[in-house]
Amino acid sequence: MQLAVWTYEGPPHIGAMRVATAMQGLHYVLHAPQGDTYADLLFTMIERRGARPPVTYTTFQARDLGGDTAELFKTAAREAFERFRPQAMIVGASCTAELIQDDPGGLARALGLPIPVVALELPSYQKKENWGAAETFYRLVRSLSAPPAPRAEGRAPSCNILGPTALGFRHRDDLREITDLLTRLGIAINVTAPLGATPADLARLGEADFNVVLYPEIAGPAAAWLARAHAQPATKTIPIGLGATREFIAEVAALAGLDAAPILAAETVRSAWYSRSVDSNYLTGKRVFVFGDATHALAAARMATEELGFTLVGLGSYAREQARELREAAKAHGIEATISDDYLAVEAAIQAAQPELILGTQMERHTAKRLGIPCAVISAPVHVQDYPARYSPQMGFEGANVLFDTWVHPLMMGLEEHLLGMFREDFEFHGEAAPSHLGAAAATATAAPTPPATLTWAAEAERELGKIPFFVRGKARRNTERYATERGIGTITIEALYDAKAHFSR
Repeated sequence: MQLAVWTYEGPPHIGAMRVATAMQGLHYVLHAPQGDTYADLLFTMIERRGARPPVTYTTFQARDLGGDTAELFKTAAREAFERFRPQAMIVGASCTAELIQDDPGGLARALGLPIPVVALELPSYQKKENWGAAETFYRLVRSLSAPPAPRAEGRAPSCNILGPTALGFRHRDDLREITDLLTRLGIAINVTAPLGATPADLARLGEADFNVVLYPEIAGPAAAWLARAHAQPATKTIPIGLGATREFIAEVAALAGLDAAPILAAETVRSAWYSRSVDSNYLTGKRVFVFGDATHALAAARMATEELGFTLVGLGSYAREQARELREAAKAHGIEATISDDYLAVEAAIQAAQPELILGTQMERHTAKRLGIPCAVISAPVHVQDYPARYSPQMGFEGANVLFDTWVHPLMMGLEEHLLGMFREDFEFHGEAAPSHLGAAAATATAAPTPPATLTWAAEAERELGKIPFFVRGKARRNTERYATERGIGTITIEALYDAKAHFSR
């Protein structure tokens, strides 16, 4: 048994809360002890929503376990309906309440409420948050979706957008970007769900011509059911990155029977020009380690390698449900996928891969700080700074611009390193000078580590090492000393320095 200090996902009832909080007119009655109300803070403090989630907790305490906890649930459900008057209600138990086995679904049905009540069976000790969100959305769609009305001849093609939830990583901005893209294509949006939808909206899902699935880990099961029940095809391409966005537009246009050429020809994306114009030393061959949920990790790996010229040295996810896709993608790059929800195992994989950039979650941000490696967050779990007030999508053409800025800027320290190279012998810009923005501690922070006692550097090798930019000089020294130690080299010469560089560049 392993103690969970940090986890990538919460229990499945958190996923259900994400769906309930995203929707309007839906209320969640959660059989849970008093301590489980902490989940509210994820939405009010981390995502900074203006209202608390639409959740009523039974909040039983230890002394209640000797009494009738089932009656506590029925009272909470009845009072929640009378107070909030929702269009529909979902009911379930938290991981702690699951052990009591009170059957919230059966208890809610016994109340005879005049609204649809959807019971959730979320096994807290086998499944996790994203699965809980997917299962909740699937149950709601299956319970509330009505047979579609006959489609009028000559009407504009329409689609549903499925997947965005509360507490999702940039879901709000992704939805805005993709909605605008579809509108410019001439495609009407029938329903967006869960985010912003009501139970009545879910009844209209069958009226659309097809479904746009933005986040398969959440909307995949519901989209599969809609395909079976209403013969609605669904998109497969996730529009993250310039290439994937273009493929997404072509796929959507084909489903809608439209011509994608005009919008593809008219689109100008700054990131494409920037990635060609930036000095290739900053991009080409940079070693990158990618980790996150499957959707964002796979998309980031593709964009990093195909559009920015990075070298993928690590790819992984905490989402075991999509492990096969991750392994296939990793195999294509000649590496082994890291499938784990243990952040320490991920940290060990990062250390072994020796990347120059990490694209990961909030967990990997902490790891990167400890290892001194640049990092950009691409996936949940995230902290408050990754719910920006500004418009900052990950999807679509603007998302490609945002990702370029987010990923490349940690690798580029501005003009100062060029000044160090041009004026190395100047008293102010000498070889040991550190970036001024790092302050007085910079000299200590960037000082080269003491080599092993049995290892020495030739003077010409030290001078050659001094020509390497300060922000990678420490790593170059460590790699060279490691290379020399492993091969029994006592004195590092220029030849050994370049041999080590060739070795670690493979």
